[in-house]
Amino acid sequence: MILPYLLRLSCLCFASFFVLNLAAGLLVGFFSKSVIRHTESKSPRAAALYLIVLRLFPLALALLFVVALCVPSYLWLEPAAASERVGFFSIMLGLLGVAAWLVSIARTAYSLAASSRHNQLCRLAGEEIRVPGESSSLLIVKNEAPLLALSGLLRPRLLISRSVLHALSTEELDTALAHEQSHRRSHDNTKRFLFLLAPDIFPFVRSLRTLEFTLSKYAEWAADDEAAAGDPHRALSLAAALVQVARMGSGPRLPSLSTSLLACDRDLSARVERLLHPVAPAPPASKPAHHLRTAAFLLAGCLTAILLTPSALSSVHELLELLLH
Repeated sequence: MILPYLLRLSCLCFASFFVLNLAAGLLVGFFSKSVIRHTESKSPRAAALYLIVLRLFPLALALLFVVALCVPSYLWLEPAAASERVGFFSIMLGLLGVAAWLVSIARTAYSLAASSRHNQLCRLAGEEIRVPGESSSLLIVKNEAPLLALSGLLRPRLLISRSVLHALSTEELDTALAHEQSHRRSHDNTKRFLFLLAPDIFPFVRSLRTLEFTLSKYAEWAADDEAAAGDPHRALSLAAALVQVARMGSGPRLPSLSTSLLACDRDLSARVERLLHPVAPAPPASKPAHHLRTAAFLLAGCLTAILLTPSALSSVHELLELLLH
């Protein structure tokens, strides 16, 4: 099939993205169990940081190749007036790339709309109060189902049901709210947004769910640790709050862009055990952020060297020609 110049470029971009995202995604899936075992010796915050980078690696790699290599090499070395046939295989890869992005964009748009609608309903049916010691207001939802969550993306709101507000003691409520404020400071809902937006390696197939669940678990552990702040009394109060809310039954179904006090109810016993019997992790040899910054600088250096080498773009163009046919 003969396609116009810009349509051929679009086909190449989406096909290249799909191939690289697929390859990197399969690689991440293959090594994810080993990486998860490695992070067990890290602090929850450090472990979550490693897994976030691992989860977003396929997206970052594929986008970097398309933007920094695919598009420049095509625009520089491909004559605009040239007519060229595009193979059926290339078109199929391009359509798969388009489908992967459409699914992720639709999923993200639905989650944003659901989150906005949920928060609006809570505001209309709830009552906003100020809690001493809290920088933001608390929205009391007139619902008997147990609810304590941080909901929303740009302006996340603290939501609590009357049943939870009346069931928890002052100390338990303080530590539970501190847990949710930790999610706010860590921008955990923003991370959930990025995971929703990241295209799957195959359309309609969530192949990295195990990695995302482990990330959610570490995020809850990190929020528990920050809420307890190394104080055994606060840790006991938070453990009591977790058990008390869990005994109240199942909470309402929340939008994806929400972090609930009992987000990982399957991990409840492990969370309570960690709070009651904390184990101090071994001090790390170096901070994980240092490793990530070093890797980012090395990647930027390699990319700059490639872009400054005309032969590199020529090699990429030759690869794209093979893919095109």
